[in-house]
Amino acid sequence: MTRRLRVLLAEDQYLVREGTRSLLENHGGLEVVGVAADYDSVLSETRRLKPDAVLMDIKMPPGHSTEGIDAAHVIKRELPGTGIVMLSQHDDEVYVWRLLSHGVAGYGYLHKVRVGDVDELVRAVQVVAAGGSVLDPHIVQKLVDHRSRKPGSTVATLTPAELDVLRWMAEGKTNAAIAAALSISVATVERRINVLFQKLGLSEESDLNRRVSAVLIYLRESPPGL
Repeated sequence: MTRRLRVLLAEDQYLVREGTRSLLENHGGLEVVGVAADYDSVLSETRRLKPDAVLMDIKMPPGHSTEGIDAAHVIKRELPGTGIVMLSQHDDEVYVWRLLSHGVAGYGYLHKVRVGDVDELVRAVQVVAAGGSVLDPHIVQKLVDHRSRKPGSTVATLTPAELDVLRWMAEGKTNAAIAAALSISVATVERRINVLFQKLGLSEESDLNRRVSAVLIYLRESPPGL
């Protein structure tokens, strides 16, 4: 049998934390090995337990600002093989950019409403634990729509069909899954991906998560003042 992934859950609100823990444990695909409620405890518990992934909120004590993102960067520096799934109530690209400013491998960013879709939440944990990347499709759509309206944006050079592929890529879908979702052939998906990579200036040597890197292009064009 495939080993269940070991997950640390970090959330300062007790009811949200215990509800999420119950959902994950009842699903059976993951093992919640520990919980944390603030910046210091998520770091200490991650160091002690060395989980496959950490699922946590952006805003935690003591400051309720970006403790989750700051902790994620520390964890990635000390335990690079640990996946991070960030849960947020915010669609603001500032948070996305700050989380992924050092790279995209092993990171996920989901809206908190996804907690109710336990299959999607578990899939996101599995993806980041394997070194992949996941961005919430709702957030991706907002970012794409916002950036594509900016004058001079390279994203504005993409056709609507290429933007559709980009959104599915950012969700971590395979070419076959994208083809099925858009009712087109895999060959057509591959052609659109090659074209959008060229338009966005992504080389063949980009990292294994260049599909998500493509989405981040419009963040890097005019990053917020961080």
